[in-house]
Amino acid sequence: MRYLRLYGQFLKFSFSRSLEYRLDFWFRIIMDCVFYFVEITIFLVLYQHTDLLGGWSLDQTLVFVCGYLVVDAVHMTVFSSNMWWLPIYVNKGDLDYYLVRPVSSLFFLSLRDFAANSFLNLIIAAGLLVWSILRLPGEISAVNLFWYLFLLGNGVVVHYTMQMFFEIPVFWLHTNRGLLNAFFSSTKLGERPDAIYPTWTRRILLTVIPFLLIAAVPARVFFEEPSIELISLSLGVSAIMFLLMVAFWKLALRSYSSASS
Repeated sequence: MRYLRLYGQFLKFSFSRSLEYRLDFWFRIIMDCVFYFVEITIFLVLYQHTDLLGGWSLDQTLVFVCGYLVVDAVHMTVFSSNMWWLPIYVNKGDLDYYLVRPVSSLFFLSLRDFAANSFLNLIIAAGLLVWSILRLPGEISAVNLFWYLFLLGNGVVVHYTMQMFFEIPVFWLHTNRGLLNAFFSSTKLGERPDAIYPTWTRRILLTVIPFLLIAAVPARVFFEEPSIELISLSLGVSAIMFLLMVAFWKLALRSYSSASS
């Protein structure tokens, strides 16, 4: 409950601050809407030349794409601003301010800044997802829909965890610009249906660098009969990756040179 109350204060502060900079507020909304338009248009163009892509029809692919947009919108709203500031805090020694707080430093640094301007984009992305699901022909299984939404939530955790793996080396390298460029380039692998990849590439993208768990696997569970093996793989890999990331974070803190050292 203490953490929930603290996060409530984060939300109040973030919304009040965002409304002070209205031009930036609307600019970010427009920028993300353009991104959504481009992502959907790419697949609309592809389906002008084929009926199936990775075994999925246009309607199924739109659900997949819109699901990815929702995960991305949640990440941009909840985590992205905080992760952008992390390297600056480390290099300037400002991380001390967060380490002395009587709460988890990882919680504080990951969730302190809620991007209120991206919250409207999250609503837009969620609306697109509802639209794409309603386009699907036939009856929608409530069980499949439940697992789809649950695994999309798991995809949010995977996205955050994987970016943290690329952020944390800043404690030793003092800059992570190259690593972040590699991360954002790698996320493109998760923006495509999983079936288009060769077997071994697909296995790597499901386990070692599990970008397919972000949106592709949830979509596959939605379109097919829920597979206990696939669901267990998704949750198991996500849990292991998160625990490894937390251990990596604690190791990095031991190497941190504070402003007072």
